[in-house]
Amino acid sequence: MKTGSNLERILESGAFAVTAELGPPKSADPQVIIDKAAILKDHVDAVNITDNQTAIVRMSSAAAAKICIEQGLEPVMQMTCRDRNRLAIQADILGAAALGVKNLLCLTGDHQCFGNHPQALGVFDLDSITMIRMVKDMRDGPMFQNGEEITGPAPKLFIGAAANPYADPFPYRALRLAKKVDAGIGFVQTQIVFNVDKFEEFMHQCRELGVSERCRILAGVAPLKSAGMAKYMKNRVAGMDVPDKIVTRMSGAKDAQDEGIQVCVDIINRIREIEGVAGVHIMAVEWETSVSEIVRRAGLKK
Repeated sequence: MKTGSNLERILESGAFAVTAELGPPKSADPQVIIDKAAILKDHVDAVNITDNQTAIVRMSSAAAAKICIEQGLEPVMQMTCRDRNRLAIQADILGAAALGVKNLLCLTGDHQCFGNHPQALGVFDLDSITMIRMVKDMRDGPMFQNGEEITGPAPKLFIGAAANPYADPFPYRALRLAKKVDAGIGFVQTQIVFNVDKFEEFMHQCRELGVSERCRILAGVAPLKSAGMAKYMKNRVAGMDVPDKIVTRMSGAKDAQDEGIQVCVDIINRIREIEGVAGVHIMAVEWETSVSEIVRRAGLKK
């Protein structure tokens, strides 16, 4: 182990890890974080704290991560390249580590044109792979991106990234993930898996490249609230692959939310049988109360 991360410990032990998502509020209210942490605490190993998700202004991921730590819940702090140059990224990494953050998910970030400040200037001084390499050097060097030595305590972070098994061109998805592994990640969380057959192809490619041996892969999953949500994700969300049979299943459900949870559970049960999958990342956006039921039905109770 390279860090004191509980998530790293669980993944290195070979146990099947469960993480979830916790979105900070569009306000300065810490109670939102406290309430969500209470819902998730006993059911997951760690929670992702999103960083201005979908380019919408929210409480900073570092501040929200600190509140989670105070509630006894381990955060995976997300950090995007969109809003910061390399000076700010390194400063925020040092600050987060000083606050007790032990997991960092490195992301390029959704383009600002999709958010609530489309006129904002994107920074993108680094891309996610360059950022990963920089964080690794800060931890293991320890040194800053310019080569200057870090003379005090280094940020001992378990480094993660995201991967989309469904983005085009598909044959390069595993290769791109391999570049992130080479740069220094220890774990990856994927885009939401609905098309399990195609995800199996992706995992086969990962195994052939040795990616799943060098990096712990957590498959993204999500409960659907309605048939409309399934159709929207199928037709309107880039990089998403929702098979027609899931849309049909949701359309015929008497209780759509209960069926959406069961669809998620069924997908988890299939994913657990795929060689190289080390856990799941449950993305129940603004539906945190569904996580405990998903974990219970899937037999993942912590």
